[in-house]
Amino acid sequence: MTTEKPRPLLIVEDDPALQKQLRWSFDQYETITAGDRDSALSQLHRHHPAVVTMDLGLPPDADSVAEGFRLLEQILTIAPDTKVIVLTGQNDRANALRAIGLGAYDFFAKPFEPELLGLTIGRAFHLHGLQQENRRLQAAQHPAALTGLLTRDPEMLRICRTVEKVGNSNATVLLLGGSGTGKEVLARGLHESSPRKNKRFVAINCAAIPDNLLESELFGYEKGAFTGAAKTTPGKIESADGGTLMLDEIGDLPLPLQAKLLRFLQERVIERLGGRQEIPVDVRIVCATHQDLKALISAGRFREDLYYRLAEIVINIPPLRERKGDAALLAHAFVRRFASEHNRGSMTLSEDAIRAIEAHAWPGNVRELENCIKRAVIMADGHQISRADIGLEASPAERTEFINLRQIRDDAERNAVVTALGRTNGNLLRAAEILGVSRPTLYDLMHRLGLKQSIPTGDQS
Repeated sequence: MTTEKPRPLLIVEDDPALQKQLRWSFDQYETITAGDRDSALSQLHRHHPAVVTMDLGLPPDADSVAEGFRLLEQILTIAPDTKVIVLTGQNDRANALRAIGLGAYDFFAKPFEPELLGLTIGRAFHLHGLQQENRRLQAAQHPAALTGLLTRDPEMLRICRTVEKVGNSNATVLLLGGSGTGKEVLARGLHESSPRKNKRFVAINCAAIPDNLLESELFGYEKGAFTGAAKTTPGKIESADGGTLMLDEIGDLPLPLQAKLLRFLQERVIERLGGRQEIPVDVRIVCATHQDLKALISAGRFREDLYYRLAEIVINIPPLRERKGDAALLAHAFVRRFASEHNRGSMTLSEDAIRAIEAHAWPGNVRELENCIKRAVIMADGHQISRADIGLEASPAERTEFINLRQIRDDAERNAVVTALGRTNGNLLRAAEILGVSRPTLYDLMHRLGLKQSIPTGDQS
């Protein structure tokens, strides 16, 4: 017979006598103690406690609350679901309320009654468990159509809304964007938000298959159609019947196949290579390319009539460097994912690493950022990833031909607000502290810049 392992409870207290009292009072938990900020963070990384009790007055200056508030912010940044119960001195209501505003679960004034504190700790563990279970159930029952796409950029949020609107239609969609911008993620989002989501999503890269094989891959072939055709084989279009077919890098489709694809889009029937039977196929077409199709039309390399068949809905995906705040937001998410996959525990990005990430141009877009963070998680020696681990040099942003002072100021304020919201995952109080303004001032700024409705301001998970 096995017994359930006690749940870890982290106690941050620099007074050895009070530390001992707390351990004795809550021995039903696996009590872990820390006397300062550094040791508390170390224990947090090692044990991942769901609940933390902490004193605001910590070394090196136990008479000040600065170190305590710094630790509280770091805990909630590293593990935002952790329930932190703050212990304060008598008549210290202002700091208690400030702690709640930053995200603490509750507060108790010293001296406290262990029984009452124990009830609060128990409720905190219970709430944490309910939230984790609710998150698992929601993920299982209501998978998001745009799983894998994380953004706070207003333009990308507009694109997400477009995908949700277009998903229910059968319109052919053309996705335009550079390599690594997330074209396949959006294509899958279109499929998952459509009535076809229970059928197949089939993707084929038109640039990755030799021209002499691409036709048979798309349309299939009959037995004996060519040397080596030992059996009748359906093509990608036929395999996607009832579902969605993504034609990636459509700009590389050879001209003869462009004519055959155009006929399919008009008639919705195909003929396999070597066959004479017309086969009806019900499939939704989503195309993607990084090329300028109109320039290819002018050069005679892409059919204009095919373009207008494919471009019923055109979605232009901006590169990562133009998505304000997204680089840091995605970097945090990739750190959590790869740290979990490689059993590295909880890892964080240092401030200099975040600055380097925000300054980099990311020519390879999200794919380049993902590979960069994966390498850094594997190679980093400790639990914090530095700029050296990432291997990036911060470069100053270049600004040219701005002569309107009001526009310069508005652009600078907009960039600063969106960047702060990206760094803090939409926490308005913390974003205001980074910007050095009050929360009402931040509200006014967002309203004036038109950001209030377009950028999520709550915690996103």
